[in-house]
Amino acid sequence: MRRRALRAFPPEKLLPTTQPEYVASWIYVFGVLTLSSLVVVVLTGCILALRGPAWWHLSDVGRYVNSLHLWSVELFMFVMVVHLWGQFFMAAWRGRRGLTWVIGAVVFLVSMGTAFTGYSVQQNFDSQWIADQAKDGLNSVGIGAFFNVLDFGQMLMWHIVLLPLAVAVLAAWHILLVRLRGVVPPIGASPEPGPAEPVGPVRGEGAG
Repeated sequence: MRRRALRAFPPEKLLPTTQPEYVASWIYVFGVLTLSSLVVVVLTGCILALRGPAWWHLSDVGRYVNSLHLWSVELFMFVMVVHLWGQFFMAAWRGRRGLTWVIGAVVFLVSMGTAFTGYSVQQNFDSQWIADQAKDGLNSVGIGAFFNVLDFGQMLMWHIVLLPLAVAVLAAWHILLVRLRGVVPPIGASPEPGPAEPVGPVRGEGAG
């Protein structure tokens, strides 16, 4: 099992010490920003879930953590869209990376559902309006029987358990595939090397 695991997940690919020089381009930054903001979203969300709705409504610290959670979500969605479109125009599915691209797109779709359920459990007039308007649309396509946006408890559990778990698992799978397949080179770059042949100059110790 150990030999098979080492063949499937070589440590030099999972935790590389160097990266090709083209990774220094700004377009590659948005993937890291997406992951970093997701970490903040999860951490602040765990704190909010532990303390409960009364805390984030009535406590100054609770409102502060709630704001951190909101703005980290805003940043997460923004940089993820830039990352998605950047990789689309780079044709990031090249070099046996089709599954990596598909999983990234699915993460975006699941994140939209997570953000929607988050807005619907804010317990203010905005969330009431969002839930009330979404109800008719979801009922029209038959989803309302299973996904009741007016049920606060159901939306809260979707938001803090099921959808975040799906985002975390898919994001981890996406990152694992990026490590195994390597970062996609710019269009027109020289063919990618094997594991023992780095492309051109390398930059940075511990680049991720």
